[in-house]
Amino acid sequence: MATIQSVYKGDLRTSAKHLASGNCVITDAPVDNNGKGEAFSPTDLVCAALGSCMMTIMGIVANRSNIDIEGIEIEITKTMAAEPRRIAEVELLFTMPAGKSYSDKEKAMLENAARTCPVALSLHPDVKQTITFRY
Repeated sequence: MATIQSVYKGDLRTSAKHLASGNCVITDAPVDNNGKGEAFSPTDLVCAALGSCMMTIMGIVANRSNIDIEGIEIEITKTMAAEPRRIAEVELLFTMPAGKSYSDKEKAMLENAARTCPVALSLHPDVKQTITFRY
């Protein structure tokens, strides 16, 4: 059974609908690739999915170990390569919630969870993942 239904809307725009919830995501080609850049590009969504997956798996580990991580923020920077056009690097800067402290063991558990999330493990090894944690 399908999870997502996508439609090409024309003019380098797509719409993807999550069938279980009905939520929709619009994509546009970026300005540097003949698009309008009025929405996430498909490669932006890959990077956003990586960050979201990392936080989700960190959340699962945190819940299991009674660690409070609510409020984590990530700044994500995407670097594209040419020939072929592809994502060359995703830089993820995690800022852990202010006023909370974590033991070395907790830090190791959370960082390992992020680095081994399903999206991180699904990306081609040529896509460099630069991950920094700011506590």
